[in-house]
Amino acid sequence: MNKFLYVIASVAILAGAYVWSFGVPGGPPAGVESEAAAAQGAGVPGGPGGPPGRPGGGGATAVVLMPLNMQPFEDTFRAIGSSEAVTSATLTSDVSGRVVEVNLSSNAQVSEGDLLVQLDARAATLTLETAQSELEQASATVARYERLQQSGNSTVTEVTISEAQLALRLAEATVAQAELVLEDLTIRAPISGKLGLSDVNVGDFLTANTPIVTLDDSSALLVEFELPERSVGYLSLGREVTLETPATTGLFFKGEITSFDSRIDDVTRSVTVKVQVENPDETLWPGMTFTARLSNMSDPLIVVPTTAITWSRDGASIWFEEDGKAQSTPVTILHRRDENVWLDVDLPLGTLVITEGAHKLRAGSEITNVKAPTQQPEQS
Repeated sequence: MNKFLYVIASVAILAGAYVWSFGVPGGPPAGVESEAAAAQGAGVPGGPGGPPGRPGGGGATAVVLMPLNMQPFEDTFRAIGSSEAVTSATLTSDVSGRVVEVNLSSNAQVSEGDLLVQLDARAATLTLETAQSELEQASATVARYERLQQSGNSTVTEVTISEAQLALRLAEATVAQAELVLEDLTIRAPISGKLGLSDVNVGDFLTANTPIVTLDDSSALLVEFELPERSVGYLSLGREVTLETPATTGLFFKGEITSFDSRIDDVTRSVTVKVQVENPDETLWPGMTFTARLSNMSDPLIVVPTTAITWSRDGASIWFEEDGKAQSTPVTILHRRDENVWLDVDLPLGTLVITEGAHKLRAGSEITNVKAPTQQPEQS
């Protein structure tokens, strides 16, 4: 059985070699068909001697041309930041004392000067009364010495009057100091705004510099964020920035740049920016997270597809048509986005630029414009 299969395989190999060498029995000899085809293709586009612009011809190179046009480039910067009230305060006590009165309802709206916390002021009141009594006595002493001096009493000298006036000034300072201590025991709202949460109650003993409550004027907010280094050319006071926050989905707010840092952070390579957004109805709260968007629309610039750019040791360039021939000119790429690049190039609008086929060109090559092939969807 194995010998039979071996014989059949040998015959098949010999037959294939014969057909390959001499052709099919009864057909044209090997090589005749290819010569005829070559001769027939001599007058067909794409064959030897065929029309120019086709493979094998020596005429124009087929390329895709597009006229130069202009459009502006929108450069957009996005950043995440948090907000704070433009005017806010964290109230603390300058002195220690026991709380005897509290007006700290959370989210309550207060006006500047409203009483918020009263500390025990009995000792300070007594000190003030004592100082006022001493002031009255010192003032009376000075007045008496001055009358005696005016009446010609020689016992009242200039030294006596000077000492009395000094005692009067010291008494005045003591009264002022006592009044200040008494005033520090009364904590009032330094601004108008909304109170935050507080756990201070009547009877608590407050020590100096203990935080009592936060107070925010939320009629305007400051949103702080960081932008990359390349944005510094677009920063200016009063420039508009678009803001949005997850707390108000679908709503956009307009803010203005009020300040920005004068240095680039040497670690993050970014600049800190603050934007003020008006909030008259207090829809926005301090502490909210915001997405800030700063956009800049340039003047119209020449734009071409990325396929039109060619590269060499000299840099970027584009090819264009001039009197039916291909020419090259260097370009400076200003911006790049998706499939387009914006250029600085010294060419007039409407110049036909080669967007496909430029890789096979040489300066002065004849070119012909063809329609770019359209990719057909695959048949299922």
